[in-house]
Amino acid sequence: MSPTSEADSHRTPIKGIEIRAAKPDDLPAVLALERAAPSAAHWSLEHYRNRIERQPQCACFLVAEWKGQLCGFLCVRIVAGEWEIENVIVDPNLRRQGIGALIMQSLIRMWQEAGGTDLLLEVRDSNAAARALYERHGLREVGRRCAYYRDPVESAILYTLHR
Repeated sequence: MSPTSEADSHRTPIKGIEIRAAKPDDLPAVLALERAAPSAAHWSLEHYRNRIERQPQCACFLVAEWKGQLCGFLCVRIVAGEWEIENVIVDPNLRRQGIGALIMQSLIRMWQEAGGTDLLLEVRDSNAAARALYERHGLREVGRRCAYYRDPVESAILYTLHR
């Protein structure tokens, strides 16, 4: 996600977004969204399929749908009460319109209802829009991993929300 530009600050949030659990039929659209986001984690079809199959005990895989099309998704790995956000992507043409916020709100509600203890993630240091989104939803910076990312080499900022 890119930092807010003058044009972005005047966009109206999209109405009618549905947030739901991912299904196997969503995988082609998930892969297309991922491929359109060069800085995202790039996974195999089988990795995504595994996340769908492991819901709800070991994974949470949410998609955002608008007018019958996927416009974003979020993958979480669940281990011993810790929910680690592994991948978040919003369609590059629909960013800064509240889709990421809706996905995060749904995730946090599910995490709370499931009795999760910690919500964790790492994000590129340069991803100011994503960092602002996480901070607006109560996650706090707790550390840094130097040179964690490749292409380009960049530090990861660690965030957590604890209950």
